[in-house]
Amino acid sequence: MSNPAYVVAKENDNRSIWRFIFNELKPKGKWLTPFNIISIPIILLGLALIVIRFWKGIGSITNLTQEIPWGLWIGFDVVTGVAFAGGAYVLTFMVYILNLKKYHSIVRITVLNGFLAYVFYAGALLLDLGRPWNVVNPIIGNNFGTSSVLFLVAWHFMLYMIAELIEFSPTIAEWLGARRARKILSGMTIGAVIFGITLSTLHQSGLGALYLMAKDKIHPLWYSEFIPVLFLVSSIFAGLSMVIFEGSISHKVFFSKISEKNHKAQKGILTGLSKICAGAMFAYFFLQLLVFIHGKHWDLLNSPMGYWFLVEMFGFVLLPMLLFVYSYRKSNILMVRVAAILTMLGIIINRLNVTVIGFRWDAPVHYFPSWMEIVVTLAVIFTEIWIFRWIINRMPVLNDPPSWAKED
Repeated sequence: MSNPAYVVAKENDNRSIWRFIFNELKPKGKWLTPFNIISIPIILLGLALIVIRFWKGIGSITNLTQEIPWGLWIGFDVVTGVAFAGGAYVLTFMVYILNLKKYHSIVRITVLNGFLAYVFYAGALLLDLGRPWNVVNPIIGNNFGTSSVLFLVAWHFMLYMIAELIEFSPTIAEWLGARRARKILSGMTIGAVIFGITLSTLHQSGLGALYLMAKDKIHPLWYSEFIPVLFLVSSIFAGLSMVIFEGSISHKVFFSKISEKNHKAQKGILTGLSKICAGAMFAYFFLQLLVFIHGKHWDLLNSPMGYWFLVEMFGFVLLPMLLFVYSYRKSNILMVRVAAILTMLGIIINRLNVTVIGFRWDAPVHYFPSWMEIVVTLAVIFTEIWIFRWIINRMPVLNDPPSWAKED
């Protein structure tokens, strides 16, 4: 028979937790900030457009057709976004597998960024489906079969989001003051990390593999049988560049939440990441060179698409690679950030070249995203930033965990 005093105490604990969560949902800080003024109208307009999209169909707000079924929402929101989320698997591998404790202070915020990215890009994928209620088909293999690349990517997406949630869950437990749950979840972290790294290396390349079947539709300068390998390698420096970019902004915006020790460690962290980016970009540039020579596409360089390809390779791969090398040797933090921004622009250009610009490049009518597609994309990004900011301001992501968590 249950102890009545214990039952009452348990009910009081549950009520206090819900009261705590309710209080945390209340806004903190100033509302009239430049970011809020810009983002709120865009988010509201984006929500209205999403309602119209589900009410009247995908063709009501997009320029997609039967010939061009994948546009901005796939090319940018999903394919490019997943590359930027690659920092999570790279950082966790460095910290938990290679035991590079130097980067431990940025693991939580990187995993959070990766998890939110996957959640929102999965939502963007749902928007892009003409019949969103059939989203379950790739997961169960219906209509596609279990040998389909889409089946592989769908399962990797779903499982990796679960793995990242487990990796971040000790932070949630610390926020709620759940000592026992935190101890259990912390014990699951290494397993989730290993599982997540395995999934990441597979689905980063798997997204590229989706385009292997589109050989006749993608421009020869961007199509090759090595697209999966190129997508995987580029996700390394894409993800780390996002870590540098996002970390630099967070360091200024959430300055008060970062300990003095971590403030001092930032320079060493950024220069270390720049070295890794430079190495990964060298490997990527070399692979691209081999693919180009093997494909014998010299004649295509003297064309508008050829010039654009050279801009991508030399302006947004080779140049930032050299800037990363220079910034590492000179410990120049400003140059690290410049190189990271150029690298991110290069990733956006590359992914859009494969998925949008170079896709059906020879069609008589080219696809251009409608203003409504762009607004929805911005609304998705701004909503993700709002939730990211809410979590940072409330959970021990940047600041030190509670003292009881250190004792466990």
